[in-house]
Amino acid sequence: MSGPVMNNITNKVKMILVAGLLTLMAACNPAPDGSVSANGEPPLAGAKIGGSFTLTNQDGGKTSDTQFKGKYRIMYFGYSYCPDVCPVDLANIMLGLKQAEKENPALSDKIQPIFISVDPGRDTPAVLKQYVAAFHPRLIGLTGTPEEIAAVAKKYLIIYDVRKDEGSSEYLVDHSRQAYLFGPEGEPLALLPFDGTPRQVADDINRWVR
Repeated sequence: MSGPVMNNITNKVKMILVAGLLTLMAACNPAPDGSVSANGEPPLAGAKIGGSFTLTNQDGGKTSDTQFKGKYRIMYFGYSYCPDVCPVDLANIMLGLKQAEKENPALSDKIQPIFISVDPGRDTPAVLKQYVAAFHPRLIGLTGTPEEIAAVAKKYLIIYDVRKDEGSSEYLVDHSRQAYLFGPEGEPLALLPFDGTPRQVADDINRWVR
């Protein structure tokens, strides 16, 4: 999504997003630089973000959060038809993950990257299969019914809104941008710097993954 697209997010969505972020900030109590809390815990420690889900993966099967128990999870919400933001964010995140894995091969067995679509109408398993393969060989793409995606997005504080011009069959999906790092029990740890460099992403991964 380009800048003008993000500027067209409805006032209602903006208000919900701001409220969610304020709740998140109050819960995690980050340090002034946002990198670590005052007591040395991850910045999102204790935040009420995340939860259970069962969605459809890129192979057409079912994938549940319980399947990732014991693994760290990198989670990003977006959609394959996103013209610019999503592919750039995913490229940065996955390049950072690859860099961290190159420096520490053991991370390959500890981290599961996950992409969840906020556009279930177009992001079928077949579409996601081709899309996620372009970023990382282990990136899982998940989709589902509109109701399933809405439920998961709410748990992960992701706001999205379909923007469709009158008389057109084409549409864009405005959505909040978050790259979460969750721990082995599904606990929120940190926000990865998706808009930074792959080096910065790798550094944050190395910082929190044990």
